[in-house]
Amino acid sequence: QIQLVESGGGLVQAGGSLRLSCAASGSISSIDAMGWYRQVPGKQRELVAAITSGGSTNYADSAKGRFTISRDNAKNTVYLQMSSLKPEDTAVYYCNADIRRFFVGSSRPYWGQGTQVTVSS
Repeated sequence: QIQLVESGGGLVQAGGSLRLSCAASGSISSIDAMGWYRQVPGKQRELVAAITSGGSTNYADSAKGRFTISRDNAKNTVYLQMSSLKPEDTAVYYCNADIRRFFVGSSRPYWGQGTQVTVSS
């Protein structure tokens, strides 16, 4: 079975930094895009940052200049370095990965369980 295990969430003061990690495991042939999404009560889940297998990145406007997404393909792991955190960054953050299994011709999305990030003012 495919699993995405997240770590690094927690409580931080405004202006501080936090690094989220997400490691994929299981019968993985390859991973295409990986990304981070976040969700607050009453709102839809939204993209924070994404990265392709080749290293191209895409960020939400709110994250540009403050967050950096990266990945280690050898470890099947994606990271989100968050700096200059603001209270409005408070949300549950979810890891996402488009994963191709062995003998399957296309990838499909998998999700982590979510990790809480709380930024105090």
